Amino acid sequence: MRAEKKLLTSEYVARLNASPFFLVVGYQGLKVAHLTELRKRLAKAGAEIHIVKNTVFSVAAKEAGLGDLNGSLAGQLAVVTGQKDISAAAKAVKNFAAEFDKLKLKFGYLNNQRLDEASILALADLPSLDVLRAKLLGLFNAPATKLVVLLNTPATQLAQVLKAKAEKPEPAAPAA
Repeated sequence: MRAEKKLLTSEYVARLNASPFFLVVGYQGLKVAHLTELRKRLAKAGAEIHIVKNTVFSVAAKEAGLGDLNGSLAGQLAVVTGQKDISAAAKAVKNFAAEFDKLKLKFGYLNNQRLDEASILALADLPSLDVLRAKLLGLFNAPATKLVVLLNTPATQLAQVLKAKAEKPEPAAPAA
């Protein structure tokens, strides 16, 4: 392998090892302006896209411990990687593919497990990791909040009765 290809391979291996996921997309027929727009959208999702040579990427995937991808790599391909959650990147790719039908989602990997197109689209429909964490925290806090309200209700009601009694005017005494 030539020195240039070895350098590219080591760059791809480093990128694959640094990212918990990657998505492989076909971009045949997309213009440079479209790819630039996709890069902007992916940057907002904490991901990036890189055009790859299939043979070099296949060697890099094998070196990164993903096995042989030769049968899966055909045509003009690009790889999406990121540091954040996969759902945001998958959502950006899905939305972009809906606008520009030339972008085709092929497959992906999440923590060394292969994902088909349907699995990636399902991940795209999930809320972001931050939203899921907030919902989970809300579920944990709900019983405690209800308990506090329940414990305070009798005291609050007693205070309201006493206040109403204190504010009620005294009846006038009958004349003798």
